[in-house]
Amino acid sequence: MIDVTARKDRLTVSGHANYATKGEDVVCAAVTILSLTTLQSLVDLTEDEIEYDVQPGWVDVRYKDLSEKARALIDSFFIGVCMVDEIQPGYIRIL
Repeated sequence: MIDVTARKDRLTVSGHANYATKGEDVVCAAVTILSLTTLQSLVDLTEDEIEYDVQPGWVDVRYKDLSEKARALIDSFFIGVCMVDEIQPGYIRIL
């Protein structure tokens, strides 16, 4: 199960979907690329100060007082995650 935890000052994505074997898990791949694209977009497209930690099965982004652009990027991430969950339900838990 992939857990997506959103707080006022943090976004954490952890776990593995276990939809398929490693290297063939399209749910994990989709959530991973959404997470990493959102992180890189926050770095490249905003001037917000963020800290982050990325490891296999773990993306943790910490921030304060997000700009409007950064909030839009985070919202877009959630739209994508919800779309993945609609297509393949039961592998993502939003906390």
